[in-house]
Amino acid sequence: MHKGIFITGTGTDVGKTFVTALLVRQLAETGGTAYFKAAMSGNEYGADGNMIPGDALFVKTVSGIGQPLSSMCPYVYERAVSPHLAARIEENPVELANVTAQYAALCSEYEYVVCEGSGGIVCPIRFDETQLFLKDIIKALDLPCLIVADAGLGTINSVVLTCDYMKSHGLEVRGLIFNHFHKGDVMEEDNKRMCEMLTGLPVVACVGDDAASLGISTESLKALCSGGECT
Repeated sequence: MHKGIFITGTGTDVGKTFVTALLVRQLAETGGTAYFKAAMSGNEYGADGNMIPGDALFVKTVSGIGQPLSSMCPYVYERAVSPHLAARIEENPVELANVTAQYAALCSEYEYVVCEGSGGIVCPIRFDETQLFLKDIIKALDLPCLIVADAGLGTINSVVLTCDYMKSHGLEVRGLIFNHFHKGDVMEEDNKRMCEMLTGLPVVACVGDDAASLGISTESLKALCSGGECT
């Protein structure tokens, strides 16, 4: 049975890709694991003239998975802007049917597929005659979610708002991951406690800047990733 999880964040640059890479590496130690990101902007061209999906390359390098880079992200844009704007400028809009088809292909080959979102949860992926947001992709892939948040000042507000938005749209959130965490820091420890109390969700991992792992057991990680079925 396929298993998967969707990693979103409270905003851009909170460390989703770093956390995702650690998660993929740990899962890959126990079974076939793939990475998937529907749309990725802010990328550069390689020597061969093809655009390199930077986040995917980072995850592949850190995790050591053998999955071909070409299967990790169906829509790769050069402009470092929101995917909907990059798609419009570069005339390559995201087609949900293509996203779900490529995701399903990975499901047929790998036991685990870890999906990473673009930016924060309210991220427009396409906005022309068709409107497509990150929440729509999560629903189409039918995956439970983890939210990555910066452990520092302001995270209570961003975590609670993100959770409320996701819950109001019927998305299943299984937990929070604090990134840039400094164990023993009074404010960050309190942020963890307050976010758990205000959202009713557990902080399943606190990840430091130089962490080599998520610091949670593989069995716990597998449990978080169970129940995400390919549609």
